[in-house]
Amino acid sequence: MNLTVKLRRNLRRLVILLTTCCVVSVLVSAYYLYAGSTQELELTDPASGPDCSDTQALPYRQADPRTPRPIDTTRKDAVVLVFVESQYSQLGQDIIAILESNQFQYHSEIAPGKGDIPPLTHKGRGRYALIIYENLLKYTNMDAWNRDLLDKYCAEYSVGVIGFHRASENSPAALRLRSFPVLMHTNVGLRDCCVNPRSPLLYVTKAELDRGPLPGDDWTVFLSNHSTYEPVLLAKPQPPKGGSPHEPLGSASLLATVVQDLGLFDGVQRVLFGHGLSYWLHRLILVDAISYLTGHKLSRSLERYILVDIDDIFVGKKGTRMNVNDVKALIETQQLLRSQISNFTFNLGFSGKFFHTGTGEEDAGDDLLLKYVDEFWWFPHMWSHMQPHLFHNESSLLEQMILNKEFALEHGIPTDMGYAVAPHHSGVYPVHLQLYESWKKAWGIRVTSTEEYPHLKPARHRKGFIHNNIMVLPRQTCGLFTHTIFYKEYPGGPKELDKSIRGGELFLTVLLNPISIFMTHLSNYGNDRLGLYTFANLATFLRCWTNLKLHTLPPLQLAHKYFRLFPEQRHPLWQNPCDDKRHKDIWSKEKTCDRLPKFLVIGPQKTGTTALYLFLIMHPSITSNFPSAKTFEEVQFFNTHNYHKGIDWYMEFFPVPSNVTTDFMFEKSANYFPSEESPKRAAALLPRAKIITLLINPSDRAYSWYQHQQAHEDHAALRYSFYEVISAGHQAAAELRSLQNRCLLPGLYAIHMERWLTHYPPNQLMIIDGQQLRNDPTAVMDEVQKFLGVSPYYNYSQALTFDRQKGFWCQLLEGGKTKCLGKSKGRKYPPMDTESRVFLSHYYRDHNVELSKLLHRLGQPLPSWLREELQKVR
Repeated sequence: MNLTVKLRRNLRRLVILLTTCCVVSVLVSAYYLYAGSTQELELTDPASGPDCSDTQALPYRQADPRTPRPIDTTRKDAVVLVFVESQYSQLGQDIIAILESNQFQYHSEIAPGKGDIPPLTHKGRGRYALIIYENLLKYTNMDAWNRDLLDKYCAEYSVGVIGFHRASENSPAALRLRSFPVLMHTNVGLRDCCVNPRSPLLYVTKAELDRGPLPGDDWTVFLSNHSTYEPVLLAKPQPPKGGSPHEPLGSASLLATVVQDLGLFDGVQRVLFGHGLSYWLHRLILVDAISYLTGHKLSRSLERYILVDIDDIFVGKKGTRMNVNDVKALIETQQLLRSQISNFTFNLGFSGKFFHTGTGEEDAGDDLLLKYVDEFWWFPHMWSHMQPHLFHNESSLLEQMILNKEFALEHGIPTDMGYAVAPHHSGVYPVHLQLYESWKKAWGIRVTSTEEYPHLKPARHRKGFIHNNIMVLPRQTCGLFTHTIFYKEYPGGPKELDKSIRGGELFLTVLLNPISIFMTHLSNYGNDRLGLYTFANLATFLRCWTNLKLHTLPPLQLAHKYFRLFPEQRHPLWQNPCDDKRHKDIWSKEKTCDRLPKFLVIGPQKTGTTALYLFLIMHPSITSNFPSAKTFEEVQFFNTHNYHKGIDWYMEFFPVPSNVTTDFMFEKSANYFPSEESPKRAAALLPRAKIITLLINPSDRAYSWYQHQQAHEDHAALRYSFYEVISAGHQAAAELRSLQNRCLLPGLYAIHMERWLTHYPPNQLMIIDGQQLRNDPTAVMDEVQKFLGVSPYYNYSQALTFDRQKGFWCQLLEGGKTKCLGKSKGRKYPPMDTESRVFLSHYYRDHNVELSKLLHRLGQPLPSWLREELQKVR
């Protein structure tokens, strides 16, 4: 009796809240669309829908709310294991898109028929915090061994499972899940979906009603009398076309299409979905399910920050701009939005050259904007709205910016916001250094935004970065462009805009991104005022359906908050501009990707890379980079702070090839090999480059490096013996530990090569036996030419000669003269002592075994030195 009274009270409160939300939305929509269109976003009428609070209507045995076991988050990694049906399955891609949008780590596997699973633990720690099956039946029908293994892991490490069931025309009408006390009915039509307010997993989602038919008639619903199941989403059955209800479900007023298993049956908590993610409410519930089942480890806070930029202020054709009434509506709507979004303020981007170039009514609108200049935030576009990448001369670009600043000062527009946006994102990414320098000099810019980094699509991959002390934030589109000015003429029809607001793309953008900067245009706030319509209805919909707390911050504060949330994004990852047509269109025509190298020699040091470099540049079609004043023949771009200077700096080291097809440019930087950052950076800029590495016995390499440092009078190398260096403990002096690392770590060949193979396919990697290069360079260089595909063939047997005095091969010049490596190469030094040799053989033993396995996997022969080391293992 008490429970019934409480539920009725909660229902009355829910109805009052819903009614309030609906009234506000209707008033807002009607307000700014009175001019030309009377459309308004239809919202829910709670009085006509099902009652999710009525326990008598629920298709489950009634009981007091149950408390599931608390989720322990300490013994597992915050990674999601996703079993998909195929690499291209739509539902699998939708699941991964949700994870990627939230920037959650995941590992995906093709779900095998027998249910084989990857290793779930490592050194007593769980590898995964959540497991998701695209196909629920692949989980329930897996073989007993793997199912028992998985369930034990989930119970012991407090790991939840999410499963989806998509019915097909061949699905049985009723299906009992194997080993679960739950029955599924498939291919059911549903309508009027509501959220169960008792569901413990609700976090972002509010208990609301979505009235109307649900998309499709292939829904699966769950029936059970076990207390472990709690419905999350419920809906009414939709009578089939014949009019008679689905026979087994005829008496049920509400059916569960999403249920939560509280783990009371077998100790494992689960959430089961009776459809895919095409229905927007399923996406919202999935976000909550991920959060709940991971103990909020994979979860965002409820705070959301929204900044709405209005680009092109004063720009636009006559008849498309804002008049006095539009400006008044802008101000009043801004005030209205502040009741839903704290501190909400429109951010206006202006190009002063076009002031007073509209009709008389539009010019009056310009004047009114300036009369209320303090009501808004302001940021500069270009004076004449030109694309910055077209300016090759920094002084000309700066002159344009000064004209816009003088206009701002003359009309009282603030100039100290520290934020700017370039027309069409030109010059922001790909980076046009002249833009960054001019921005800082003219405006003191510290923040900008773009939708182009790293690429426009998919939008969920957009990120921020910092370059030249300017913070670049990701910018989002909201479906409004310069030409979308009339509601009835919206691309795809008006319902497409409403669908985007009501659970669609725009709604999901705010849901899945803690910070959203939206790009809109002046024309969206005149005419039918679609900008006002969109954001007012979006704010209302978010308030009705979610517990999100909406805020707005000035751009500089927003940027600092963004990089506190995502510190790993501070450092950019430069892409190849020529691999993206949009990027190429906003990249200076004076620049060319032909100046990027076709292959890299990555080292490691002291393995013969300098000799290989000399042999390569002997080939008439192969060209190396220009020398560096600091690092000589090595650019050292991908592994040092040079990377942050940008790709323009890098390309300046290479000539423009005379023949793009036959000319092969390369660079040799031996420190790339052990660098953690270099493989990822190189693959992003040079994805099709060939990679060459040389390997010698790692013990010899370590000793050679020590001798190299002694010759360069390194203090630690002069002070300590080689054995003291390689055997030093963790408490040793810093300079000794540093030298030890430089001696030992590059020789962990398998680890470093696996890192490169993560980013490059095996057919783009060549492994050279450094000892063979020293003994028989002609044979090695023949293989190198084949690997590179360079022509014409160059006969190294006629171009190289062995210099007995130097002890290695040199270039044979006219008249019998030779060109050999410098004096620092081929030094004579004492052989390594036995104690050090034994120590290093033991130190590298396991690593050499792993290297042999890697070479076997790649189909590569084992170098002679590696075969010798492996014999010692036996």
